[in-house]
Amino acid sequence: MLRRILALTIKEFIGILKNKKSRMVLILPPIAQIIVFGYAATFDLKDVPVAIYNEDQGQISRDVIARFQGSRVFKVIGTMESDGQIAPVINLKKALIVLHFHRDFSRDILRGRSGNLQVILDGRNSNTALIALNYVHTIIADFNRAWAAENGRGRPPARLVVRSWFNRMLDSHWFIIPGIVALLTIVVTLEVTALSVAKEREAGTFDQLLVTPMTPFEILVGKSLPGLIIGLVEGSFIIFVTCFWFDIPLRGSLLVLYSGLFTFLLSAIGIGLMISSISLTQQQGLMGAFMFLVPAVVLSGFATPIANMPKLVQDFTLLNPMRYILVIVRSVFLQGAGFDLLWTQYVPMAIIGVVSLAIAGMLFKRRLY
Repeated sequence: MLRRILALTIKEFIGILKNKKSRMVLILPPIAQIIVFGYAATFDLKDVPVAIYNEDQGQISRDVIARFQGSRVFKVIGTMESDGQIAPVINLKKALIVLHFHRDFSRDILRGRSGNLQVILDGRNSNTALIALNYVHTIIADFNRAWAAENGRGRPPARLVVRSWFNRMLDSHWFIIPGIVALLTIVVTLEVTALSVAKEREAGTFDQLLVTPMTPFEILVGKSLPGLIIGLVEGSFIIFVTCFWFDIPLRGSLLVLYSGLFTFLLSAIGIGLMISSISLTQQQGLMGAFMFLVPAVVLSGFATPIANMPKLVQDFTLLNPMRYILVIVRSVFLQGAGFDLLWTQYVPMAIIGVVSLAIAGMLFKRRLY
């Protein structure tokens, strides 16, 4: 049995490596996507365009403006002379923020009152607007503390000390890039397995399996091993790039990480083989993989928290193996979590893998006989 499985596995590898399109799928997309996600995908903001409408012209308002001009986050694109200039700047997306200083801003602060500073935001992208607003709050809070100390007003009655665990600098790359380990691994593995049987059926070689002494179980294992090996190699490459190129710390155990990756690959292979077994052509196999990948990524928590989704959608995500591997990968990288904290993520993935592989085996058996 092992000899027959090994022969089919070698045959699958030869078929993948001989096909130019298959080689391109294995090599180019992971490299391109790790570069794109690593450098372009970020929740951090830089050079946020800010317009200034200053009716005050006092020294204090100029000091506040100087803090925005000296910030790496904001870029002052110009000043305004009237209220009528605000709407066009926001509507045409020339500025994300308009800072409007009231005419008595400096005078009110010198008299011990609060100065009025209006912040006008472009809320069409609510996530970006909220992040930018937090940066504005930070700059204003720093100014308040510095001004109070310089002018003998004493310290603020309460001082907020923020300490971020696991990601001290709050760099969003530390959150996004570890998730790419799961994303790119499932993309490559699902494409390889979703095309495995459909490719044979389209080429007419699937019928040759009917005259071999191989059982459906042996065929299932022989078709699964290439996807498993390729997924582990791709995952290892992405982990290496994450640690040594992007300098993201791996605080946990490789055993914990690879155990999760192995379990995740089993579930991905089962889903891919299910898609492949009901596909008559490679195009149908690719479409089936695409139809699974898009909702799987959206419902995984890769970009948006699952807790923010409706309750019914949250329940539906329990069937998505990407939901669990993202928790494992991010917890191992940033938190150094072990099996004692993550075992609840392994069990659902293992169940999904066993069920999907069993269904794929039944579909193989039905196709063979």
